[in-house]
Amino acid sequence: MTSSSPTPNRRAVLRGALAAGAGVVLGPLLFSGVAQAYSWTRTLTQGATGADVTELQIRVAGWAASSASHSRVAIDGEFGAGTLAAVKRFQSAYGLTADGSVGPSTQAKLNSLEQSDGSTLHFNWSEFTDRVSGTFSGGKLSAASTKENARRTMYKLEALRKKLGDKAITVNSGFRSIAHNADVGGATDSMHLYGTAADLNVPGVANRTVYQKAETCGFSGLETYTVDHQHVDSRADLGRAWWWEDGTV
Repeated sequence: MTSSSPTPNRRAVLRGALAAGAGVVLGPLLFSGVAQAYSWTRTLTQGATGADVTELQIRVAGWAASSASHSRVAIDGEFGAGTLAAVKRFQSAYGLTADGSVGPSTQAKLNSLEQSDGSTLHFNWSEFTDRVSGTFSGGKLSAASTKENARRTMYKLEALRKKLGDKAITVNSGFRSIAHNADVGGATDSMHLYGTAADLNVPGVANRTVYQKAETCGFSGLETYTVDHQHVDSRADLGRAWWWEDGTV
């Protein structure tokens, strides 16, 4: 669990622009090619470590907090207190026994939120690819790393969708190539360039409400809710400082 204070205050550095530095995916890349349902081989409990714990953390990252908080689930392969709390919130939200033990029932629910191509139940790769090239190439990271970041964003958005009462979320902009980002006037270090950001519309739901729910989903970057969309990103996963433009709402 990590927290820090947001500081940027100019519109020119919104859209995820922070101090220069190479953004990288923290933790192993777990998606490659066509995926099947994840093969959980054991029940996971607090104290467990390994690649399966890392995958679990990715899938419950959107359950980082029960109220507005600069909190995130560390993607480090170590089943600690933060992961335990996120698992319990996930279990409670889906009508499971909230005991923090990730056994067959919880694993089945986790797998029900993935599609066979590695995307998630309510979000598709096409929603996150560059709007010009239709790929994950041409950004700040390799296409594989960018795609993995987009996958992690999808799981946080699954949590956000659930917290909004299962309201459908429209992704207007996900990953942007450097060229496309420049064309639309994006900041030179926009989080869209790394695949960690999304601009959202939720028909019938005010952006302010989306912002408030996103404050509990581990999103470390939130643009103001007063514009025509809601921007969310996971800049802290790239080692950047937290930044919520409207503060805690």
